[in-house]
Amino acid sequence: MRTRALHAVAALVAGLLTVALAGCGGDGEADTESFSVGLLLPNRVTPRWEHSDKPLIEQRLKELCDDCTMLYANAENDVERQRQQMISMVTKGARVLILDPADSKALRSSIQEADRAGVPVIAYDRLAEGAISGFVSFDGSKVGKMQGEALVRAMERRGDGTTVVMMNGDPSSANAAWFRDGAMSVLAGRVDVARSYETQGWSPENAHANMSAAISSLGADRISGVLAANDAIAAGVISAFKKAGVEDLPPITGQDADLEAVRRIVAGEQYMTVYKPFEKEAAAAAAMAVALGRGQDVRDVSTTQIDSPTHEDIPSILLTPVPVTAADLERTVVHDGVFTVQQICPPRLRPACDRVGLTG
Repeated sequence: MRTRALHAVAALVAGLLTVALAGCGGDGEADTESFSVGLLLPNRVTPRWEHSDKPLIEQRLKELCDDCTMLYANAENDVERQRQQMISMVTKGARVLILDPADSKALRSSIQEADRAGVPVIAYDRLAEGAISGFVSFDGSKVGKMQGEALVRAMERRGDGTTVVMMNGDPSSANAAWFRDGAMSVLAGRVDVARSYETQGWSPENAHANMSAAISSLGADRISGVLAANDAIAAGVISAFKKAGVEDLPPITGQDADLEAVRRIVAGEQYMTVYKPFEKEAAAAAAMAVALGRGQDVRDVSTTQIDSPTHEDIPSILLTPVPVTAADLERTVVHDGVFTVQQICPPRLRPACDRVGLTG
C-alpha cells in the first residue's frame, strides 16, 4: 500500500466542510437538490460501527446536504448479505455508496457493477479492491506502529521476557495486514513472536480460542506480551488468560477505544488501545459522498492517494490515530466527549479510576 501526500492535513475537518459547503451554491445558500447515500457497514461485533460511525455519518450528511437521505445496512460479517445490500441500494437509487467491506476482495465484482451503473463507491475505514472512487480511513501503518511501540515499552518496563503472541485481525480485511505490517516494523528484532494467529471475524470468541491454544502450547508464564489488533480481540485474549487462572496479565494492546476496553485499561487488564476520532472520519466520508453526489471532483476533497491491489492513485484521506494508556484517558476520550467519567467509572471501578486520575 503506497501513499503520496498531496498537501498537509492540518485542520482537516474544517477544510473538508468548507470544500463541501462551497459546493452547495455560489451564493452560499444550501443546495436543495436531494439524493440518497448508501452506508454499508460490516458487522456488529465491533461496537463502533453502530454506536459511532453510523450516527456520525448520518449527522454530517444532513449538515452538508439538508435534503439528502441515508440508506443503511449492516452485513453482520456476511459477504453475500452485503453484496445483496449493495444491489438493493443501487436499485433504490442511491447516488453514492459508502462501503466498509465485510471482505476486501470478495466484493470487488459488486463494486465494479456499481461503478458500471454510475454509482461511485467510497471505501470506508477498509480499502476495497475494484473501481472505488475514494478511500477514507486512519493510517493503518501508524496504528500498528503505535501498538508495537506501546507493547515494547510496557514489556521492557516489566522486564519479564520478550515472548510475544500476535493476535491479528481477519485476513479478509485489508486493514489486518496493514496493522500487522506496521506492528512488525517495530517488533522485528526486538521481541520473539512465538505464535501468530489470524482472528476470523475479529470475534472475541475466536480470539479466546486462539489465545487458549497459545497458552496451552507456550505456558502462560512464558508469554510476555500480546499484540491484539483491536479491542474485541483483546477482550477474547483477556478472557482466555482469566480462564487459565492468570491474575497478573501481560501487556495487551487494542484498537478503537471501545467503552469496555477503556474500562479494562482503567482496571489494569488491557494496557492500551488506539483511539481513532471517529467524528473526523465520518466528516471526511460525508464530504466525499456529497462531493461525488453533486458531480464534483473528489480530488478537491482528498489529501493523499492510495494504491489498492487493483487500482492506483485512489483519492484518499488518511487520518492520524492516537495511542491511549490509562494516563491518557482524560486528555483523549474524555476531553473529546466520547465518554464521560461517569460512563467509564461505574461503582466497581471507582477506586481504579481514582488511581488513574479520572475523578470528574
